[in-house]
Amino acid sequence: MSSVQTIEVHTAPAYEVTIGAGLLRDCGARLKAVLGGCRIAVIADSNVAPLYLETVCASLRDAGFAVCSYVFPAGEAHKNFTTLSAILEFLAESQLTRIAGIDQMIESVSSIAGPALGALLLAWTGMGTILLLDVAGAAIACITLLFVRIPNPQRAPGVRPHLLREMREGLQAIRTIKGLGWLFLLAVSATFFIMPVGVMFPLMTLSHFGGDAMDMSIVEMLWGGGALAGGAIMGLRRYRINQVLLINAMYGLLGVCFIASGLLSPQGFVFFAILSTIEGIAGSVYRAAFVAVVQTVIDPSLLGRVLSLYFSLNLLPSVLGLLGTGFLAGSVGISRSFVISGALVCTIGVLSFLLPSLSRLGRKVAAAANSDPSA
Repeated sequence: MSSVQTIEVHTAPAYEVTIGAGLLRDCGARLKAVLGGCRIAVIADSNVAPLYLETVCASLRDAGFAVCSYVFPAGEAHKNFTTLSAILEFLAESQLTRIAGIDQMIESVSSIAGPALGALLLAWTGMGTILLLDVAGAAIACITLLFVRIPNPQRAPGVRPHLLREMREGLQAIRTIKGLGWLFLLAVSATFFIMPVGVMFPLMTLSHFGGDAMDMSIVEMLWGGGALAGGAIMGLRRYRINQVLLINAMYGLLGVCFIASGLLSPQGFVFFAILSTIEGIAGSVYRAAFVAVVQTVIDPSLLGRVLSLYFSLNLLPSVLGLLGTGFLAGSVGISRSFVISGALVCTIGVLSFLLPSLSRLGRKVAAAANSDPSA
């Protein structure tokens, strides 16, 4: 008699149960024959997981599956809708960084194609036609939202929309997560110092390196290409990495690249283009990691308020930074502005590594998004 038996359970619909010795070690190969390649989540309670979880996950990985796992407390008391909600939230969180990376890839395509398409349209037609095409593109983007289902968390009964109250709720949500306030403050501060340099790239190309419109387009496309590569890196797979430390590291990388760009000689345009590509990668990785962190620690019902508050707060230093661009370019010089801005962004990166609350936040996010130590 075979050591492996298959029994059909006569329900509606019917299904089969396979019984035998050593099946857990072979489950990856058996599932591969049925499912092909896909991602698999293994769910177990705290009694079963220590006995069988590692064996099952190893078999699945050997068969080529991408595996994540979730362990919930054992006992009948935990077999309820609360545990189900936690499992569903885990399944969503395990993909947040990848989704944010894919979002950065999509955004980067426009950064690459935009300058080239703009130059082409200017050669073929007038500014009025280009503006009409811009409006048409915006209309198409809005229309596509009609075909997208956007989750709408239920409001408490009797609660009506109120701008100031929802802003306060967003602030309260940020304050209740230790370290998140520092993460937001440092991100807004970095924007203040990055924004002036961001708009100086064309001036740097024209004035410092003696380039032309084509050189400006090349730099813009390389930045966009770097952003696309960064989004691809973050969207390619789920990484076991501390997202907050990754954000901090990107501050340092951006700052160092700005400093290096400002120190280049007028003959160093090729190196400036290479540094622009690296900056695009760093910026894309930073944004993907930042959004993933916020989505992981903030309740979905408050997520829209928190992100709206962040983008609103980010707008003010962006405007102030842009207003200071002319002063910096005229009084300090374009290349020195790159060096000063880079040094300040590096300082933010160093400070972020020294804050204990940020370190704890990073560990909390890593624990929430990477429950499976072998995933």
